Amino acid sequence: MTTNAVRVTRAEYCVIACAEAWRDNGEVLASPMGLIPSVGARLARRTFSPDLLLTDGEAMLVGVDGEPEGWLPYRQHLTMVTGGRRHVMMGASQIDRFGNQNISCVGAWERPARQLLGVRGAPVNTLNNPVSYWVPKHSTRVFVPKVDMICGVGYDSAAAAGPSATRFHRIPRVVSDLGVFDFATPDHAMRLVSLHPGVTPEEVRGATGFELAGCEEAAYTREPTTEELRLIREVLDPDGLREREVAR
Repeated sequence: MTTNAVRVTRAEYCVIACAEAWRDNGEVLASPMGLIPSVGARLARRTFSPDLLLTDGEAMLVGVDGEPEGWLPYRQHLTMVTGGRRHVMMGASQIDRFGNQNISCVGAWERPARQLLGVRGAPVNTLNNPVSYWVPKHSTRVFVPKVDMICGVGYDSAAAAGPSATRFHRIPRVVSDLGVFDFATPDHAMRLVSLHPGVTPEEVRGATGFELAGCEEAAYTREPTTEELRLIREVLDPDGLREREVAR
């Protein structure tokens, strides 16, 4: 858990794991939702993914220093979405074994126990461009056997809908405060790829509400380089807000 004898925090491993989601993506628009994914996307742009496009979240493309590089009108944003030229990292109130995601409601549709954000753009995102997920608190309340409502489309749901749904559908990874997951299995069921240092397979199993592949083969999330750690701490998040999102 050290880089050159400096302790790396769990939040910083999460930043590295999120950044890796955009490795080798080329010139696509990164759309991170949440603090740690945003730091991860900016870190990727500054290091191993220099072609990545960043936005101010409103109407401008921005450079690594946050200065505007160009105008991104809404119509152009939609063109990038529908052509697979964007990689989103969304949140998930629930996510299941095949990557179906719920951010709308918990409980039966007729009388939900809790109303959440609503479906929003999740179906369009997942059917038109790669979508990864960030979960800051990994638990059986989030990693569920079956989501109460499908907002983001999972692999089984896309396959059931046919070729029009699977053409651009891809879920590269899920990052949580415990580890990194993907769907690189024969039936596209979720697989544990790496544990953040300090986490055990038993801890992940106990916090997941379904059988998880890969627990015996999982590696550890890679260490940040000295330069990556400097960028995270001194440039991208000097106020240490990441530690509030994942405090371990």
